[in-house]
Amino acid sequence: MPELDGPRIEPRSGTAKQLVVFLHGYGADGNDLIEIGRAWQGLLPNAAFVSPHAPRPCGQSPMGREWFPLTFRDPNERWVGVQAAAPALNAFLDAELERRNLPPQALALVGFSQGTMMALHVGLRRAVAPAGIVGYSGMLVVPETVDPDAFAAEVTSRPPVLLTHGDQDQMIPVQALMHAAQGLAALEVPAEWHVSPGIGHGIDQEGLRHGGEFLAKQFARL
Repeated sequence: MPELDGPRIEPRSGTAKQLVVFLHGYGADGNDLIEIGRAWQGLLPNAAFVSPHAPRPCGQSPMGREWFPLTFRDPNERWVGVQAAAPALNAFLDAELERRNLPPQALALVGFSQGTMMALHVGLRRAVAPAGIVGYSGMLVVPETVDPDAFAAEVTSRPPVLLTHGDQDQMIPVQALMHAAQGLAALEVPAEWHVSPGIGHGIDQEGLRHGGEFLAKQFARL
């Protein structure tokens, strides 16, 4: 199993009381999202930030990384992919929490695109629910061939979720947000969402603000 690592930002306050983990999209790497941590330091002064590089070289971007390959030939490939990538990500989360001497509920996951798929898949299956999950421009991966009851039985934690999506997204259409919100509701996972008008497959300032304020609210409940 590959060991993950990536760039980190220390907490502004000097003492980590929370851990925010960024999960980048297909073809990027950990450097793609880590600067969001700097933008959020005012809202989250006690949070340490880390953005691990995905475990695999990207098949379609020689400089980038991928959590799992995408061919779009197999309707179940995302499901197979999140399952295959989950053990390495879980091991990283556990090790990082231990390194910071933090309890498992002090964790937040923030994903973009394929990273959102990983954040939702792993976050809903942690033994202890994270404080929150923020998913940008992504989707909830649901198996094509697994019984819905069996899928629901896998969900062991129900952290609050914020989904954010651009209404002009050509890579993952905004309908994916609606499907994810419905799927999370069916799993009794509390979810809210925000649509950014005129935004494609990316994150705008309004989406960033919503994400930071959402995590500040969730951490304040701990």
